[in-house]
Amino acid sequence: MSLKAVETGAKPMDEVERQGRIDLAAMFRIAVRYNWHEGIANHFSLAISDDGKRFLMNPQGRHWSRIRASNLLVLDADGAADVIGQGAGKADPTAWHIHSKIHAGNPKARCVLHTHMFYATTLACLKDYRLQMIDQNATRFYNRIAYDENFNGMALDDGEGRRIGGTVEKDKSVLFMANHGVAVVAGNVAQAFDENYYLERACKVQVLALSTGQPLHVLSDEVAAKTCEQWQREFSTDAAQDHFNEMKAILDRHEPDYKD
Repeated sequence: MSLKAVETGAKPMDEVERQGRIDLAAMFRIAVRYNWHEGIANHFSLAISDDGKRFLMNPQGRHWSRIRASNLLVLDADGAADVIGQGAGKADPTAWHIHSKIHAGNPKARCVLHTHMFYATTLACLKDYRLQMIDQNATRFYNRIAYDENFNGMALDDGEGRRIGGTVEKDKSVLFMANHGVAVVAGNVAQAFDENYYLERACKVQVLALSTGQPLHVLSDEVAAKTCEQWQREFSTDAAQDHFNEMKAILDRHEPDYKD
């Protein structure tokens, strides 16, 4: 189904939703290229209303390599897990409970990427784990990570979704979920992609460094804070958009159907 076909539904699609669908569909295809996916599991969402409560999300049971813009669901965080706009299929229950509560509680959380990326999840499975400031990529996240230490099984009810959503602090961009995975929160898809990319690379370095059995050379708080500020000042907006645009250009050449 194309976006043009979707528009023939009960309500015309506005430009925010149209572009949001294209960008989020691209994000799923990019995630497959980096092996951040888990087949048909895990979930991304993107707010398309000012209050953040109306959002796009992938349908349950669709492999990320096949997701197209027209497949994405439109959901309302104030309602039930029912599709309120155009899309194909239904919402995964755990995705609904987690993403609806994050979007409802934090309007600035425009894009939410939840994955079980290998290296980030490996750290989340260690006792008393923290992302250590041992390389330049890690410093990007200095004092920008929230940690949920309590895994209570799958988020299959509002209470667990609300608990997880409440741990996403408004001044943080990453949530480490113990024994589970990570969630990255950002103002748009490009920023979320760029954060996710550097987070997994930083986690990979830490896991590999730990595997040597040698002590970690941890940077001082002063240096980590300085480098984080440099990241945010010089590379958090334009560089993220450039990075995302380049990845979309690769998709345009090899997988253009993501826009359909």
